[in-house]
Amino acid sequence: MLLQSTASDAVQTATTDEHGRFDFPNVALGTYRLSVSCKGFIPSTQPVTVESGYFPTPRVVLVRRAKLATVTVSAPAEPPPVVASITPITLVDQVDIQRTPGADRTNSLAMITDYVPGAYVVHDQLHVRGGHQTTWLVDGVEIPNTNIGSNLGPQIDPEDIATLSAERGGYQADEGDRTYGIFNVIPKSGFGMDNEGVLEVSAGNFAQTNDYLSVGSHTGDFAYYASINGNRSNLGIETPASQVIHDAERGYGGFTDLIYEPGPRDEVRLVAQSRADRYEIPNAPGDMLDDEQREADTFAVLSWVHTLEPTAVLTSSLLYHYNSADYDGSPDDYPISTTDQRSSTYEGAQEDLRWGLDRNHLDVGVFGFAQQDDESFRVLFNDGSAPTIAAAIQPSGALVAAYLQDTLQAAHWLSLSAGVRQTHFHGNVTENAADPRLGLTITLPRLGWVLTAFWGKYYQAPPLETVSGPLVQYATSSDTGFLPLRGERDTERQFGLTIPIAGWTLEGDYFVTEAKNFFDHNPIGSSDVFLPLTDQGARIAAYELTVHSPPLWRYGRAHLAYSNQTAEGFGGITGGLTDFEPGAGYHALDHDQRNTVSAGFDANLPRRFFASLSLYYGSGFSNGDAPPSHLPSHVELDATVGRKLGDDLSVSLTALNVTNRHLLTDNSLTFGGVHWNDPFQIYAQLRYRFHY
Repeated sequence: MLLQSTASDAVQTATTDEHGRFDFPNVALGTYRLSVSCKGFIPSTQPVTVESGYFPTPRVVLVRRAKLATVTVSAPAEPPPVVASITPITLVDQVDIQRTPGADRTNSLAMITDYVPGAYVVHDQLHVRGGHQTTWLVDGVEIPNTNIGSNLGPQIDPEDIATLSAERGGYQADEGDRTYGIFNVIPKSGFGMDNEGVLEVSAGNFAQTNDYLSVGSHTGDFAYYASINGNRSNLGIETPASQVIHDAERGYGGFTDLIYEPGPRDEVRLVAQSRADRYEIPNAPGDMLDDEQREADTFAVLSWVHTLEPTAVLTSSLLYHYNSADYDGSPDDYPISTTDQRSSTYEGAQEDLRWGLDRNHLDVGVFGFAQQDDESFRVLFNDGSAPTIAAAIQPSGALVAAYLQDTLQAAHWLSLSAGVRQTHFHGNVTENAADPRLGLTITLPRLGWVLTAFWGKYYQAPPLETVSGPLVQYATSSDTGFLPLRGERDTERQFGLTIPIAGWTLEGDYFVTEAKNFFDHNPIGSSDVFLPLTDQGARIAAYELTVHSPPLWRYGRAHLAYSNQTAEGFGGITGGLTDFEPGAGYHALDHDQRNTVSAGFDANLPRRFFASLSLYYGSGFSNGDAPPSHLPSHVELDATVGRKLGDDLSVSLTALNVTNRHLLTDNSLTFGGVHWNDPFQIYAQLRYRFHY
C-alpha cells in the first residue's frame, strides 16, 4: 500500500494484514493517491481525501493478472465517495494558489476569499461568516492569538503552504478559541523534494514586487524546507479616497519546516516563521499626515508524533508566538497625533490522542497557553484642545482547554459525532465555559448524497485590553468610557447537503450563529487607533453554496463560492469603549454584505500556455445610519496568462481589477478613514525551479 500526497509527493507505505485491512494512522489533511500492488495482480490507484472529522475507508479491488478473478483487499472504488464531514471545509492546494490571480503574493488573502463562501476583506481585515476572529493552525496545532483586527495579511506566506484546509463552522471539540474561520495549514516539506528549490521574482505598477526563494530536500529519515521572501509596493492598504497618497508597504520574512523520523513510529517536526511589515497609513487629499503601522510576527511549533499502535497516535506539541502591531503617528500630525504600540507573547502546549476503535474514532486532549501583553498609548493634541495623554499597561492572562470527541460510524451510511470542550480563561476577567457539540452525517444509498446536521457552542476568549489613568479621563471627556471585555459565547445551528454529479461536487448549507458579547471595534475619539468592544449580541445567518468541477476536457477546473448572509447586532455595548447608550433592536453590522460571489476558472491551453480568471461580486456593505442601508455593489475581475518555457521555467502576467472599477466600498473608520477598493494593478512574474 502506497499513499502519496498530491500536494507534496510525500509518500507513506503500509502492508495489509491477513484479512486485507490496512491503516495509515498519521495522515495530514489533504488529497492523496492510494496505490495498491500485489504479486500476481494488476496494480490499482484511486484518489483519497482526508478532512477534519472524516475517516475514509477506501475499498480496493485487485484483478488477478492471469484469470481476471477478483479479490477484495480492503474497503470506494472510482469515483471516490463524497467526503462525509459535519464541518464545511474548502481544500486549497499550492496549484490553486499558483493559478489564482494574485493569490501567491506575500500578503494576499485570495486563497481564502476566492474559495470560501462568506469570506471577504473589508476595512483591511478578513471577515468570515460575519465575524473577525479566525484561528490559524499548523498541521492541527493552534497558533494562539486573542487580539482582534490589529494585524493585516495572512499568518503564513501563501508560497509556504502545501495545503490549506479552510473550515467554517461545525467544529469538533478539538478546535476552539476564534471560530468564525479556522485555517489549518499543511506546510511544504522536504519530503517529495530532492535538492531542489524555487525562485520567483515579479515587478509591476505601483513599483510593486514580490520575491521568493525556497530550498528543500530529504534523506531517509530527515527532511528540510526553508524559504525567504520580500515584498514592496506603493499601494498598500485600502485608501480613504480614489487617489493613492502615502500608501507604501514593504516586508520580509523567513520560514522553515524540519522533519526527523527516528523510527517508523515517531516523527519530530519543527515549523517556524518570522516576518516584519511596514504599512504607511494612506492620506486623503489635503491631509498632511505621516503615520505608519509596523508589524512583526514570529512563531514556532515543535511537535512529536508517536504511533502507539496501528490505530492510535499521540501528538505532543510546544508552541511559541510573538506578535506586535505598532501604530506610529507623526509628532506633527494635525489636529492630533496618536501612537499605539502593542505586543503579545504566547507560550503554550498541546497534548492530543487520536484512537481508532472499530467503529469509534476518539480524540482527547488538552491545550493551553500563557499570554503577556505590553502596550503604550499616547495622544498629542497639536490643536491645543486638550493636554497630552499617555498610558502604559502590561496585562497578562492564560487559557486552558480540555476536550473529548467521539465519532461513531453507526452504519456505512450513518455517522454520529459528539464532543465537549471545557475552557478556563484568566486575564482581566476570569471565565469558564463548557461547550457541547453534536453532529451527524447521512449518506443516501445509491445517490451518494450526504446530509449533515450540527449544533454546538463556542467560547472565544477576550483580548487582554484595558485602559487606565489619563486614557480613562480622555474617554470620559469624549463622552465615552471603558468596560471590561468578556469572552464571546456563540451557539451555532447548521444543516448541509453535498451532491456529487458526474465528478462535480455541489455543497450547500444553512447556518445560524447567535452570539453573546459579540466582538467588534471602535476608534478612540477622532484618532486612527481603534480598540475592541463587545456588543450585547449578534445574529448571523446565511445560505452558502460551493461548486467544484472535475478537470474539464483536460483543460482546466472551475469553482464557485456563494453566500447570502445577514450579519446583525443588537443591544448596547457591554465591553470596551462605550457611550453607555442602551442600544435599540437589530441593526446591520458595519461588515454586513447580503450577497457575495467568487468564481474562477483555470485553463491549460495548447503550446504550454495557461490562463486563469477570477470574478468577485459584492452586493455592498452596510452604510451605517444613512440611507440607503447599503453602499453600491462592486465587481472585480482578475486574470492571469502565462506560459511554461520548459519543465522548470515559466512566465506569467497578472492583472487585478481589470476594469479598474474603483469606488467607496466601506465607510467604517480604521487605518486612515473610510475605504476604497484597490485600483487596477498589473505585474509580471518569473518562476524558476532549480536543482543543486
